[in-house]
Amino acid sequence: MPVVSKEEIANAREMDLLSYLRSYEPDELVRFSGETYCTRTHDSLKISNGKWYWFSQNIGGRSALDYLVKVKKMSFPEAVKMLNGQAVQPICYEKPPPAPRKLLLPSLDTNTSKTEAYLKSRGIHPQIIAYCIQHGLLFQSENANDVIFVGYDTKGTRRYAALRSMTTNYKGEATGSDKHFSFALVADDRPVREVHVFEAAIDAMSYASLKIMYHKDWRKIAYLSLAGVFASKRANVVPVALEQFLKDHPQITKVVLHLDNDRVGRQAAESIMGGLDKKYTVLNRPPRAGKDVNDYLRMEIVNRNRKERER
Repeated sequence: MPVVSKEEIANAREMDLLSYLRSYEPDELVRFSGETYCTRTHDSLKISNGKWYWFSQNIGGRSALDYLVKVKKMSFPEAVKMLNGQAVQPICYEKPPPAPRKLLLPSLDTNTSKTEAYLKSRGIHPQIIAYCIQHGLLFQSENANDVIFVGYDTKGTRRYAALRSMTTNYKGEATGSDKHFSFALVADDRPVREVHVFEAAIDAMSYASLKIMYHKDWRKIAYLSLAGVFASKRANVVPVALEQFLKDHPQITKVVLHLDNDRVGRQAAESIMGGLDKKYTVLNRPPRAGKDVNDYLRMEIVNRNRKERER
């Protein structure tokens, strides 16, 4: 075991985690929102204001040294030596098997009236809201402040939950959420061969609502939320939610992307299209107007109401 001096330890502690990831593991760094980042391997590990915290494991720290020891499970001397430039690449080590994530939902309310009213105000069709509530895809927090969109694995186990405040701009995820199993709306009474992909659950529900507005059968396709996207510098990156969905639904042959009308959404769509196998027909169909699909849905509702008044 290498011996390290007090000077080496002090020098190692000066490097923050964000600087370390940018230098040593740039592909592991993912922007979560604003100046907050997470890692590709552990999406509940958030980095902000010079500190980091791994919410699913309830551990955190300030420096890259803390991260290497607590998360990477490197020995303290090895981590110090590496951060002092005495190893060009991070020292190899055998990763322990990942502990299964336990999804921790907030307390749920048996009354969903506020959630239903909120989603209706966003233009979501009552039929879609009722379906999601009936099938356990949609909940309301006990304090009646948050809408909760839930994702399941193929065994019917809750694995993911997105939280969206009905009173503020807050958006987040429940502790233990696994993005592989994001919110998906798949009718259980017929096979589907195409999946339509969105950045958020409310956009997926909005597109299903548009189907009803256009007098089309919304159950003929599947709807998948990616739980957010990021502008990757790497080409041909398929988000884990879509990758898992295609694996779990091998009958799918067509993928239609409806990501947001902004730089991040456009870059993410191009990257996904390049990363999907040629066995899929892939179409890029961003909303015709507005920032996202929910924006477009509300614009369509306004236009239809205006036309009806003019008759």
